[in-house]
Amino acid sequence: MKFPNLLSLLIPFAFLFSCKAQNTADLSKLTPLDAELSTVKYPFPTTTKIVKNQGQELKMVYMDAKPANWNGKTILLLHGKNFNGYYFESVAKALNKEGFRVVMPDQIGFGKSSKPKQYQFSFHQLAENTKSIMDDLKIDKFMVLGHSMGGMLASRMAVMYPENVEKLILENPIGLEDYKRFSPYQNIEKQYASELKNTYESYKNYQLQFYYDGKWKTEYDKWLNLLAGWTVHKDFPITAWNAALTSDMVYTQPVVYDFEKITAPTLLIIGTRDRTAIGKAFAPKELQPLMGQYQNLGKETQKKIKGSKLVELDDVGHSPHIEVFDRFIQPLLEFVKE
Repeated sequence: MKFPNLLSLLIPFAFLFSCKAQNTADLSKLTPLDAELSTVKYPFPTTTKIVKNQGQELKMVYMDAKPANWNGKTILLLHGKNFNGYYFESVAKALNKEGFRVVMPDQIGFGKSSKPKQYQFSFHQLAENTKSIMDDLKIDKFMVLGHSMGGMLASRMAVMYPENVEKLILENPIGLEDYKRFSPYQNIEKQYASELKNTYESYKNYQLQFYYDGKWKTEYDKWLNLLAGWTVHKDFPITAWNAALTSDMVYTQPVVYDFEKITAPTLLIIGTRDRTAIGKAFAPKELQPLMGQYQNLGKETQKKIKGSKLVELDDVGHSPHIEVFDRFIQPLLEFVKE
């Protein structure tokens, strides 16, 4: 398949623009990374599955961490929009120690998986792709943990496959509100133009604000650089294009209306300092303060998911398993071992 004409014309100029937007100090911190992170070694062995979607054969890469003391239980970890399966390393090792098998896919459009030039992204499609991995591994029953955008996907999987999803864990998921209620639609070309403006500094500033309360630790560099490394590689236009497509998916396909349909035992782990909300920058200024109020959204969501449990982590941002691992892992282990 060919790029859309507009995209193919923009690519050379887009990469030049993105490079000029980075200053010398920023570039010195980064290793340029290609679209499929081919030079990045993940913490567990990876397997590549070919999925046939929409007239294409696409690569979907995943890690399968099966401990020697496997207890027969498997947990599927679903990454967020600005991440890939790699950032679950510490979570997977803690779960392995307790005997749980852990499967961590990179969704199409993310991490080491394919970045298609044309793709109709949907949570249904990503859920089906992910379920096919579990089918290949002959794992019929499994728990699902989703962080950020992965929480939206995990919620959709719980509704689509109630007979397979034994338990559901949502870690600061986005999509706890319908962003269309606050922010006007931004078409994919506008989303793409916005993605192309990203640099090391813009990503870091965003994460400082929403993830880490302005307090940076050196261990955060690994996850930042995996994202920002794309901005200084010639493949940046295609990774930015995929980011625009997935932003459109998040905005146009709310899962908040699915919560009442979830039957699996559910745990919400919510950092209450989080203010993440898709499209906040485009919303009217008087509505922006109403978006991403996780100290309220966690409680509201618990009421919608029958029988769910809520663990609120005070003064914690969007990524609890990175920012406060010890406070995050304790309630997670208690829940999956019940």
